[in-house]
Amino acid sequence: MVLVPHPDDAEWYAGGLLASLQKNENARIIIVIATDGCRGSYEYDHSVLITIREEEACQAAAILGAEQPIFLGYHDFELDRLPAGILRENFIRLIRQWKPDIVIAEDPFAPGEPHPDHRAISYAAADAINYADLPLLHPEHMAEGLKPHLVVEKYYYSESDIGTNKIVDISDTLDIKLKALAAHKSQIRFMVEGLLRQAKISGINNETISRNMPEDPQQALDMAFMAQAAEIGKHIGVKFAEAYRYERFHPLVESMLAETGK
Repeated sequence: MVLVPHPDDAEWYAGGLLASLQKNENARIIIVIATDGCRGSYEYDHSVLITIREEEACQAAAILGAEQPIFLGYHDFELDRLPAGILRENFIRLIRQWKPDIVIAEDPFAPGEPHPDHRAISYAAADAINYADLPLLHPEHMAEGLKPHLVVEKYYYSESDIGTNKIVDISDTLDIKLKALAAHKSQIRFMVEGLLRQAKISGINNETISRNMPEDPQQALDMAFMAQAAEIGKHIGVKFAEAYRYERFHPLVESMLAETGK
């Protein structure tokens, strides 16, 4: 299960890992998307954009081999306005419903995250991941047949390499990640348009912009992701990789497992 704020975030941050889990381990992939992505565009009305982003997310999930995404339906840039605990309860409920062995989410302890939706998701997700096994937390779930569930493996992604302790080889799935990302056409155009606007406002001439930013937005994105994945891959001697802060059991339990050679 991956818990993300926006329709493209699962593929953006963990597409290689998700594709690898599905391809190599036949894992069932559940993508939970908190917002409708309705603010991220220079070209569409927000009501039109909601439909577009949902369709693109469904297409991307299919390319990864994931289930139909679960859309929580909150508006973009409004997660920080929700009543305290709402997101956490949503995630705890879903973890208890689906009982995932692995949950992937944004690292709440990574520095420099500017987006309020990302910050809100990271803390709510981490709380849910770590405490969904407590029977007295949201006991009303028990009445619905949802029993507490311990998430064993936690993968936290971020833009920072601080705390990174696990490098995942995605050499055989980077192409799937890029194809899934390509399904998010509206988001890619939005991102590239934002960069172009910044470059022009800064006074950079058109020749320099053209040399550094291909006309095809997808080509620009692919080049950036390949370069990033190649740089991460150098740490473990593979062609392409993704980096995470990985947690499993409590340190005491991990030390006992180490004694047994596990």
